[in-house]
Amino acid sequence: MARPGIALQLYTLRAEAAADYLGTLRQVAALGYQGVEFAGYGGLPAGELKRLLDELGLRPAGSHVRLERLEGALDDELAYARAIGLRDVALPAVPEGRRETLDDFRRLAAFLNATGERCRAAGIRLSYHNHAFEFVRFDGAYALDRLLGWTDPRLVFWEPDVYWIARAGEDPVAYVRRYADRCPLVHLKDVAADAEQSFAEVGEGTLDFDALFAAAPEADWYVVEQDRARGSAIESARTSLENLRRWGRL
Repeated sequence: MARPGIALQLYTLRAEAAADYLGTLRQVAALGYQGVEFAGYGGLPAGELKRLLDELGLRPAGSHVRLERLEGALDDELAYARAIGLRDVALPAVPEGRRETLDDFRRLAAFLNATGERCRAAGIRLSYHNHAFEFVRFDGAYALDRLLGWTDPRLVFWEPDVYWIARAGEDPVAYVRRYADRCPLVHLKDVAADAEQSFAEVGEGTLDFDALFAAAPEADWYVVEQDRARGSAIESARTSLENLRRWGRL
């Protein structure tokens, strides 16, 4: 069984990427990451981005695609993904106002099933990425479990964000293990041991990553993400990677 690759979600370096997209990709490669998960493509044509990735030895691990793009420009997104060699796209979040009721999540599930069918026809997998808002109960069950139960596991996968599961008060190890066969991508970030449960670099907080890795051994990618870094975002990405390397994950 192939070892999961280690990628960086470029949202971590969004300020750097906005200022110098190509330079930021070069920095990610220099740190030693094997791949990147995109949060936008810097306005680059697909061919140009593909050439740069090949030059840097970075593999495209996935892409976060906003709901409005999935709704209104799916064919364009799928064509771009295929052109750069992407296999996975993920819905990163659902806007407020579309996640308030059980019917909202029922409609979201129907949309994900239909979109996942179109993605599969193009050779792409569609995943849903969680935050903490999915851990609201409707009739005794979390919205996340409803959503995953209503979606076809052949069409809709799940990109668990272990930080947000923990922030919701649940055990990320148990959750990832429960849905491990639907988790090609796993988002890694840590929970600081402070009252605010702040974002922490992988290995610098309280989560049990050995148990998390054991819960999803067949994931294709472990994706480091830092929503907010306490200092330099580049140094944050470096720290997470160094800890993963120290653990023998790279």
